[in-house]
Amino acid sequence: MTLRRSSISREATYPTSEWRENILSRRSFLLRMAGGSLAALMPIGAQGGNSEELTEARRWQVLDAVQNHLFPSEPSSPGARDIQALDYLRFVVRDNGLDVDERLFIFQGVGWLEDLTHKEIGRGFTELNEDERERMLRKVASSTAGENWLSTIQLYLVEALLADPVYGGNPSGIGWKWLGHNPGFPRPTAQTRYGAT
Repeated sequence: MTLRRSSISREATYPTSEWRENILSRRSFLLRMAGGSLAALMPIGAQGGNSEELTEARRWQVLDAVQNHLFPSEPSSPGARDIQALDYLRFVVRDNGLDVDERLFIFQGVGWLEDLTHKEIGRGFTELNEDERERMLRKVASSTAGENWLSTIQLYLVEALLADPVYGGNPSGIGWKWLGHNPGFPRPTAQTRYGAT
């Protein structure tokens, strides 16, 4: 599945911290604006249905299924499960520095996806076969909010592939090895990583 994601170009003199701050502000704005568009895919009755009743475990099961569908394992490349993308996403969601709207958007998207699959197919996303999952994700991607939600999930997949293993993804540098990347030094430890107390 190919999803477009607009990017912000950065000049060499643009400070990294300012660039990241602008991206986070832009993302936060887009997430707030997009919320209604994805909800519009659902009939009014469905919007308050399954999404509010999902357990935390079920939300993570659906996110795992979405990640593995978007980034499957192949003989010559690791997939979402291989890079422990779900563990990395758990780290991100627990991070107090994550924008509250983004955390909410990630989980609301799961609820919207579950509502849509129940409405369209009569089963939850994890119970669908590969073709049905593809059809549902393409339907979600047809709205601006849905495309933003899937782009957010893909962003964290890429981060899991590239981040230092100390953050929960990329075990033993599997993503780095696949890409032929040599990480910089010093690498973070559990005590010096971002978010360590």
